Amino acid sequence: MTRTDLPHGITRTGAATLRRTALISGASIAGPALAFWLNRCGFAVTVVEKASALRGGGYPIDVRGTALEVVRRMGILPRLRDAHIDLRRLAFLDGDGGEVASIHPHTVTGGVEGRDLEVPRGDLVGALHAAVRDDVEFVFDDSVDTLDQTDDGVDVTFHGGSTRTFDLVFGADGLHSRTREFLFGPEEQFHRYLGYCFAGFTMRNAFGLSREALIWNTPGRAAVLYAVGGGSAEDSSAGGSTAGDSSAQGSSAGGDEVHAFLNFAHPEPPFEAFRNPRAQRDLVIRVFGDAGWEVPGMLAALHDADDLFFDAVSQIRMPRWSSGRVALVGDAAYAPSFLTGQGSSLALVGAYMLAASLADRDHVAGFAAYEQHTREFVTANQDLVGEGDAVLFPTSAQALDQRNAMLRNLDTMPPAEGRPAHAALTLPAFPTSG
Repeated sequence: MTRTDLPHGITRTGAATLRRTALISGASIAGPALAFWLNRCGFAVTVVEKASALRGGGYPIDVRGTALEVVRRMGILPRLRDAHIDLRRLAFLDGDGGEVASIHPHTVTGGVEGRDLEVPRGDLVGALHAAVRDDVEFVFDDSVDTLDQTDDGVDVTFHGGSTRTFDLVFGADGLHSRTREFLFGPEEQFHRYLGYCFAGFTMRNAFGLSREALIWNTPGRAAVLYAVGGGSAEDSSAGGSTAGDSSAQGSSAGGDEVHAFLNFAHPEPPFEAFRNPRAQRDLVIRVFGDAGWEVPGMLAALHDADDLFFDAVSQIRMPRWSSGRVALVGDAAYAPSFLTGQGSSLALVGAYMLAASLADRDHVAGFAAYEQHTREFVTANQDLVGEGDAVLFPTSAQALDQRNAMLRNLDTMPPAEGRPAHAALTLPAFPTSG
């Protein structure tokens, strides 16, 4: 564990100028983004992360709309453009593996080609960390054990045994946030389950896939192979080959690995499986055990995967995002679910808005401004997922037929009217700290 212990209110350079101090729990996306902007407005920032290092790799994520302006103002947009995946095709398949429709990804995401970004999650995490690592303190392999708020600050006891006091504390520790539990109680009261679970992992690209995704569906089940690597444009499999084409073996076209996802409807959150990898594998194998297409090979790869990520598809909906001197940001406060494609973008925008609200205000007024100016944007993006079936993952044969008909006619559908939810907030200018 590495830590630089600084006396309360003293800058890194040792100057006697008092600075507000802040602890951020979580070093994924919302945490480093918030650290960047808090440092910009004069805070001395510490970020604590329970993992021993940054978490690289991971599935592709979107950065679009208002979030693009955030990363531009951070100066990391060129680096993210270099990491852009440029996915070229989504192919939807029926239960036998036959193609239902092949479309451009932006047709269903509402993104803008040439402007919006899709990058490997690890690339975004790395860019955020590089932008702020020289200006804030990072503490890895540790976590917050207790928080005790006083009139003057927050006394924090760390899992490693040390104690420190901060002016403010922020929870950027994800969907299953411990900071949120410290402040507001059990997750269940804020957890809006959307009726699905998913397992994600990587496997060998034995399908010749290149910058494309194949989505196989039967009612209530979906299997996805997602290739982010690729060769030249001429190598793209836009001509319609599927993973079932045995002549497309080898990995040169699409890189050595593909991201595999198994998504399924489940009546209740399987809480007993969340912390039990064997139970997760058993549940997924039970649900997909009789599936065709490439699913048997995916299940075999799942059995040996060392990077399995399993969770419920859900949102966090809270009536307020702060209590006293502690506030939440990103998934800890308002996870929208991967069905919206807006989790990372909300984290980036929320971090900016939270820091901007605190730049020239005390924490009481700042937290109130954060909610006042950010909540409508958050709610609009969470509401991209309605009640019942997710459009791309139907749970009944009738809904699946309707979705397939919609996909076949998608190119002739009129564009949505009005400002899209992901661009529905104009960022304020960042205040100069006073």
